[in-house]
Amino acid sequence: MTLHPTAAGRVYAAYGGVYITTALAWLWLVHGVRPQFADYIGASLCLAGMAVIMFAPR
Repeated sequence: MTLHPTAAGRVYAAYGGVYITTALAWLWLVHGVRPQFADYIGASLCLAGMAVIMFAPR
């Protein structure tokens, strides 16, 4: 990411949104713990925030 310092914030936003969503999916698929409604809301908010940062016009 140091090679593209202007895009570092967008890269971190994408990583964070995908990481949270993947962690909840892993919890469900591997550990058998089904996410609660609040987990779905939180993951949706994270992905929406990531989309705003990633796809906002520059």
